[in-house]
Formats: sequence, structure tokens, C-alpha cells
Amino acid sequence: MRISVSSDMDEPVARSLVALLRERGHEVVTHGALRPGDDPRWAACSEAAARDVADGRADQAVVCCWTGTGASIAANKVPGVRAALCTDAYTADGARRWNDANVLALGLRLTSEPLLKEILDAWFTAAPSEDTEDRDNVAHVGRMDVR
Repeated sequence: MRISVSSDMDEPVARSLVALLRERGHEVVTHGALRPGDDPRWAACSEAAARDVADGRADQAVVCCWTGTGASIAANKVPGVRAALCTDAYTADGARRWNDANVLALGLRLTSEPLLKEILDAWFTAAPSEDTEDRDNVAHVGRMDVR
């Protein structure tokens, strides 16, 4: 899978994220502080990673900033993106399962490496629900996109 990753800071958890994704066999495209010369501002690098997903250049993305909030807000402004700020494995599982989230947002401040591994395990294990109500909700959100 091709994963676009952005971070507004070159923090240990962001570097671990890239390494863990590569260890899991994913092709990783970096943005922001993880890519020398790139715009490290959270709004700009989160948008770039989200656009990779929306435009089909990446299957999914992970966007990071200090709290994860700004990164998730910026990513969600891109039509076709469903970014979820996940602070634990249960939330990551639910975001993929019920919301068909295609962008994971993480906070650099509180995400430890063990927690990061748990979140990634849940995110990549869960599959989007086939339940009619869940699919209808995701379709409704898609119709809300301003194009």
C-alpha cells in the first residue's frame, strides 16, 4: 500500500511512524518536516498528504501535528478525505470500520511508540463495514464535499 505521511515537526514519533510503515511493507511518501525543503506548516503538509489520497497518488495518509487537531482539520478540507484523529487503537478501529476513514491523524505530543504500534495495528487490520447504515452515513458525508 502507498501511504502519504506528513508532519509539521521532525519528532521521534514521526520518524518512528515512517519506519514502522516501511517495516510493514508500505511505500511511504513524506511531506512537511519529514521531507527536506518541503513546507513544514501543519496546514500545508497535511493538505499535501490528503491530496495524495484524494487524487489517487496514495491509498491512505497519516497526518501529524503537535495535537493532531490541526492536521485533521486541514486534511478534512480536501474533498474525498475522511480524516480521523485517533488517540487509541479502539478509535482507530472504529474510524476505519464505521467511518471508512482514509486518513489517520495523530498527535505528536501524546503518542508514544507502543501506542503508535497499537493504533497502526488497529487501523490496518480493520476493514470498512458493509452494514447498510454505515455505508449510507459514509455516502452522506461524501455528498457534503464541496467540489
